[in-house]
Amino acid sequence: MPPFARHTALVVSVLTGIFLRGAEAQTFPTRPITLVVPFAAGGPSDTIARLIAQSMSKTLNGSVVIENVAGAGGTLGAARVSKAETDGHTLLIHHVALPAGASLYKNLSYDTATAFEMLGLINAGPMVLLARKNDPAADAPALLARLRGQGGDAMKSTLAHAGVGSNSHLCGLLLSRALKVSFTQVAYRGTGPAMNDLVSGQVDLLCDQSTTAVPQVSSGTVKGFAVTSGKRLGVLKELPTLIEAGLSGFEFTIWHGLYAPAGTPQPVIEALNRALGVALADAQISARFADVGTNSYPEAERTPEAHRALFQREMTVWKEVITATSEDK
Repeated sequence: MPPFARHTALVVSVLTGIFLRGAEAQTFPTRPITLVVPFAAGGPSDTIARLIAQSMSKTLNGSVVIENVAGAGGTLGAARVSKAETDGHTLLIHHVALPAGASLYKNLSYDTATAFEMLGLINAGPMVLLARKNDPAADAPALLARLRGQGGDAMKSTLAHAGVGSNSHLCGLLLSRALKVSFTQVAYRGTGPAMNDLVSGQVDLLCDQSTTAVPQVSSGTVKGFAVTSGKRLGVLKELPTLIEAGLSGFEFTIWHGLYAPAGTPQPVIEALNRALGVALADAQISARFADVGTNSYPEAERTPEAHRALFQREMTVWKEVITATSEDK
């Protein structure tokens, strides 16, 4: 092919690509978007998902429908999205358990590091250490002292969590290591069912996200003891941090992000990121977040690039924690 012809073909190819990408962004979405929540309905991730889905539906002029795919610490829902079509119509909301799961599970059906496109960070907040409402401890130091007193033998206290790799499980791993004890762990298919059994007194303890812990503590259905953040939580200001309660350096922040399958076209990623940004800029959503002890990420940290950078750091951090925890046993 003559040089001029090759040059012309290249220009046509580039222009065609630009046109198709622009057309793709303009027509997206072409059907309802499924937002997969990898935990049970009623849990913290479900709460956050439903708040942003309503706003994103309006921005995108299309429905964003929640689908709960619970089980295996959030890996079943993640696997579902990793295998979905790469057209932006199947999304995932997940938290720190997604990067941590890469070190907890040896036989995942997807490569955590490469299976997803990061669409943006949503919110961050602490966990709350909870107990059944008739727990005899008067405060957090008393509770921690009692747990320490049980030593490293078979535990007398049961610790509920939403499945291996879930935030509540990871919080329990950190707590177990800090106290040098091994809890009798009771796994559920989501935080919602775990909370239900804590409320009914079937289990003793739960480390839950503030999103769902705050309403339960405020209503008195469970007993709150401490938060995992470096500072006290305004909406539960009577609860100390675990650092104040005697666990030096204990800090655990939960964050949610939005994901699409790897290979999703860039114009679609940009459209979804913009819709997420509109939701997080909504004063009503920000107020609702504040009510349950969590905060939207600042605008500068909502980009896919910032999301990916945090994700990669968390994969490294949790690999070290999980390896160390395994060696402690």
